[in-house]
Order: sequence, then structure tokens, then C-alpha cells
Amino acid sequence: MRRTLFLIGALLAAHVALLTVRPAGATVADSSDGLDVGIVFDVGGRGDKSFNDGAYLGGERAAKELGARVTYIEPGEGSDREAGLRLLAAEGMDLVIGVGFIFTDDILTLAKEYPNIRFADVDLALPTDAAGHALPLPANLKALKFREEEGSFLVGALAALVGKSKKVGFVGGMDIALIHKFEAGYRAGVLHVCPDCTVIANYAGVTPEAFRNPGRGKEMALAMYNQGVNVIFHASGSTGLGVFEAARTTNKLAIGVDADQYNEAPGFILTSMVKGIDESVFQAVKSVKEGTFTGGVQQFGLAEKGVGYVDDDHNAALIPADVRARLDGLSADIIAGRITVPSTRGGTQ
Repeated sequence: MRRTLFLIGALLAAHVALLTVRPAGATVADSSDGLDVGIVFDVGGRGDKSFNDGAYLGGERAAKELGARVTYIEPGEGSDREAGLRLLAAEGMDLVIGVGFIFTDDILTLAKEYPNIRFADVDLALPTDAAGHALPLPANLKALKFREEEGSFLVGALAALVGKSKKVGFVGGMDIALIHKFEAGYRAGVLHVCPDCTVIANYAGVTPEAFRNPGRGKEMALAMYNQGVNVIFHASGSTGLGVFEAARTTNKLAIGVDADQYNEAPGFILTSMVKGIDESVFQAVKSVKEGTFTGGVQQFGLAEKGVGYVDDDHNAALIPADVRARLDGLSADIIAGRITVPSTRGGTQ
């Protein structure tokens, strides 16, 4: 059974925007021993064909396979994120999940306020002390982290190997350390297979709005394509939809992110660098179901099949067999530790 509610109560009285809440779950979830899970989406909400949709798929899988009752909240404004998390915690959910680094401060605060509620956050920015040393997380908070640089390395190598140009492009959303990981890995992959190639990179902005500005994405991508770039990798949320439109306009190629984005521009998507956001959400719920949930950091990289690139019938003609074999070898080298992929701009390979 599925329904949509619009909630306004004392908890949300100070917020103008409504919170869209969607309970979901299989029939088995109606039993008294079912798990109650709450998921609050990031900027862009459902339908972003990327980050949030991945979290939604993980929640739906948990509902189907684990019998979880999953409630989804789509904030209207930035201030609603904290309100949504607080609402779910106050309702005594077994697990409350924030989707995105932007939840970091709020979820760290709430994990301390509600020590008996389990929390998880996708891409949580780990807290540090004044000297930059990592601080321990609360015992009831799990950070779901990805080694985005590893998957980005592979698509960077792919872009250089098939792009037929010494220039490749990167479009980032918000200019922050998390997105720098994508750029760093991508740049390293390009230069690993083509040392004399040039990576042209640009970012849409310095606020979360940079993840939902397709017009800006198209503008930046067109500028890169006009400079001789044939392939652009974006890590920019729905801003990337503008990159895809630019690829269509110029008859060139783009690389999607987080989820398989082929259907957003069929014929113009070389591949997508996928993050297993759905898998990370499902595993967090499963750990609660099995009584194995622990706080701390859980990493998902190539070895854990947490990142990778799409290689299927849609793009088979775009990736020659020898290139595919080269990428398989690079992946094996990364997993074995023979290649160390940088996660910061200016990092060494």
C-alpha cells in the first residue's frame, strides 16, 4: 500500500515548506515485527535520475526483501532537512537515513540527542578536530562512504581511450571536497593512459543549488565541447541534465554519474560511473534487521562492488574489446593495490 501525506505540525510550524512523506512496504511489513525506516532525500528529490533515486531503490528493496516499512521525506527547503530527520527520530524509527553530505551537521546533532535511534548518512562528511584529525562517530551513527575516485579513474581512462581527442572534460556540481574526489580520480585515469592529455574542469557553484542547475551545466559543457573536448564526465546531480543536452546538441559524448543515466540521452551516453547507493542503503537496513548494526564508517569501493561503470548492450558498440580488457586490468590493479588512486586534487597517483 502506498500513500502520500503532507505533514504540518508543531514540529514543522517554523517551516514554510511542506514535507512530502511516502510510506512504502510489502504486505509482510504490516506485521508487528517489521522494521520502521525513514529516508530523507537530498537536494533535487525523487526523480533526479541519480543520487536520490538510488536511495529510493535501496529503500524499496528493503521493503520487498526485508519487510521494512519505509517512509520517504522530500524536503521543500534546506531548513526542512533537519525537521524531517527530527520528525522521523521522534517517531521512534528503527533507522533514520539522510541522503547526502549536506545532512552531516544535522545528523551528527540528532545522533547525540537520540542515542537509542540508529542513524545512517550517505556521504557523511566525517568530523575533525582543529588539527584536522578525524573524530569518532557516535555509536548509533553509520557513515556510508564511497571511494568515488576509483570508479572515476576507470571512466577517465575510458574517456581518454575512446574520445579521439587530447582534451576531455569534467563538470562538477558544488565545489567541495566530495566532488573533488570524482575529479581527482577521473583526471588520474585520463593521465594514466594518456599522459599528454588535458582535463578541462569546471564547477557549477559553491552552494547546494549547484546540483540542480541544468542551464549552467549546458553552458559549461558547450564551452568545453567547443574547445575540442569530445567526452565530458559530470558529477553534478540534475545539473548534468544540461551536460547531456549539450552532448545531443554537439553530437558528442557524456558520462553519467551515480546511476545508469543512458535513458537521459540515448546514444550520447558513453557510460555512467555508478555508485551503489541502493546497495549501501539496503545493507544499512539489513544490518538493523540482523542485529549487526554498528556505528562508524562503512566504505564501498571497487573491491566491494560499491563503484564501477556501466558496460551493457547500450554502449557495447562504443567500447572496443581491447579497451574493455584494459579497463578490467586497471580495475584489478586498483583492487590489488598496484594502483593507488588519488582522492584529492593535486594528489599523486
